[in-house]
Amino acid sequence: MPVRRCAAPAGEESCASGGRISICLAYIGLMDRDHAAPSAADLPRRLLAGLCIAALGAAPLHAQVSAAQPVEQLHAALLDVSRQAQALGVQGRFNRLRSVMEASFDLPAMTRIAIGPAWTRITPEQQAALVQAFSEWSIATYANRFNGFSGESFTTEGESELRNGDRLIRTVLNRPGNSAVQLNYLVRRSGGTWRIVDVYLTGSISELASRRADFAALLAEGGPARLAAELRRRSAALLQG
Repeated sequence: MPVRRCAAPAGEESCASGGRISICLAYIGLMDRDHAAPSAADLPRRLLAGLCIAALGAAPLHAQVSAAQPVEQLHAALLDVSRQAQALGVQGRFNRLRSVMEASFDLPAMTRIAIGPAWTRITPEQQAALVQAFSEWSIATYANRFNGFSGESFTTEGESELRNGDRLIRTVLNRPGNSAVQLNYLVRRSGGTWRIVDVYLTGSISELASRRADFAALLAEGGPARLAAELRRRSAALLQG
């Protein structure tokens, strides 16, 4: 249940989350100079103020973001661009999805996971170039795939907590006239926010693990510069529509 705002007298700041707690304290007499005992008439107001302080204390708990939120935020954006796919075009879909995907996915972590142990032997400058190239390729891939709408929808079926504290969000892509597709998302808390770090296609195939052999071959062929250049080439091809 969301925390409800408490009403304060006219001209004073509300004592909901974000308001000054001193106002609530004043209501219950803790800042009265004479600390006089409350009268019977004062009790309802003082009780309300006490509840207001309780709401303040409880607000951080209620304000916590659900582990499924980045997944549902992503799904809403994908359906939105799908419905407007033709009007937006592939570049417009890329532009629309960029901010949402950068917020929903931990793209730097995903780049590191996809590259694997070789990541530690890459310079910080090369790492930054790879993160940018991988991020743009990931966004371009979604922009290219979600190119029309035929009544599709997403259903979040539930979540499981893993031993390391990560969560697995179980979802289904419903496709009218076709079989549903199981899509599971691995989410991890980063800086106090849940973000996606892997996608399991058909429920069990790690998208990042499936790319590691491809990335390793490109790194062996020409190092980080070769991999970054190939990712940029793929992005450009996807954005051609």
